[in-house]
Amino acid sequence: MILKIIPFLVTMLVAIGMFKGAGGIDLLSRALSPILTPLHFPTDLLPLALMRPLSGSATLALLTDIVHRLGPDNIVSLTAATIYGSTETTFYVAAVYFGAVGVKQTRHAIPAGLLADLTGVVASVIICRAVL
Repeated sequence: MILKIIPFLVTMLVAIGMFKGAGGIDLLSRALSPILTPLHFPTDLLPLALMRPLSGSATLALLTDIVHRLGPDNIVSLTAATIYGSTETTFYVAAVYFGAVGVKQTRHAIPAGLLADLTGVVASVIICRAVL
């Protein structure tokens, strides 16, 4: 079973590293900032929200960075922690677990997972702003 999972895991981690190393996250953050600012979505959360469906460890590193920069009691830090707990690593789960059991047609699994992630991010921002 491990021999079936490892190629999918390595491929996913290399792709994430390349995207992050090439500045893809920063480019997307700058491009989406004019849209998200009027919606009162903190731009500090954008890299976290974009990375979460891809990698749990990269998201944890981003969350740690946010908490160290802004402090643990900052609303952005608390919202980031809520996003971390309210979303899933959709592509990671699909690549590793579907690949391990040989699922070729994911059908609605990826769109449903991404919609659930988006719902978790939006709900986290709204609820944290209302409560804090």
